Amino acid sequence: MAAPDNSPQHTGHFHDETWHTPKGRAIREVVFGMNDGLITTLCFLTGISSTIAHEGVIILAGLAEMVAGALSMALGAYLSTKAQREFFEKEIARERREIEEVPEHEREEVEEIYRSRGFTEEEIAIVTRRITADKEHWLRFMLREELGLIEETFDNPVESGAIMGVSFIIGSLPPFLPYLFLPAGEALPLTIILSILTLFGLGVGKTRVTKSSWLRSGLEVVILGVVAAAIGYGLGEVASSLLRTSAILP
Repeated sequence: MAAPDNSPQHTGHFHDETWHTPKGRAIREVVFGMNDGLITTLCFLTGISSTIAHEGVIILAGLAEMVAGALSMALGAYLSTKAQREFFEKEIARERREIEEVPEHEREEVEEIYRSRGFTEEEIAIVTRRITADKEHWLRFMLREELGLIEETFDNPVESGAIMGVSFIIGSLPPFLPYLFLPAGEALPLTIILSILTLFGLGVGKTRVTKSSWLRSGLEVVILGVVAAAIGYGLGEVASSLLRTSAILP
């Protein structure tokens, strides 16, 4: 008989691939944060450049927008993830209590799950007895099959908030950097070019996880980002025009 193959490609293969682990879900915060940071900063700078010519004021305003946006995104990610985690933990506690207090009802739910999958009554009895023999295993089974929860994949609120905030800052840099070295009029075209290239790179980068076409993914992010930026800029221009008409702005 041939010896078992213990080479890396057969032993722990999936665990060696970072994006196959729960941490791979961080791509959500990275893409969301970078895209929002880039689009928000791009709209802000293009809007403020049309009304303020002083580079120092534009830079200070841009820095303030970046910091405020990053803090807002980080806190939002932290609070939403914390609320979700608290809800999951409450559901776990409720399920644990039901196993302790009404085990027969929970056992019937296990049987019904396998009955709906076409198992015979004899098979159901064997599987149910095996699952309910250990309460922790029983709890994990009910969380996964009844509630769709896998405790190991619960996101860490602090980690989610940090990733979102840092991603926002990183996404804000490409449209902001030209203003550090060039006059506002010259910086704007370069800002737009860098923003488009960054959006394309972001789309290409996420294909490491999605395994989709890099060209299609890159163009998708660029098109959606440009449309969002154009709408934001257009709304800002309309609002500015209305304010000038009302003599609120000079």
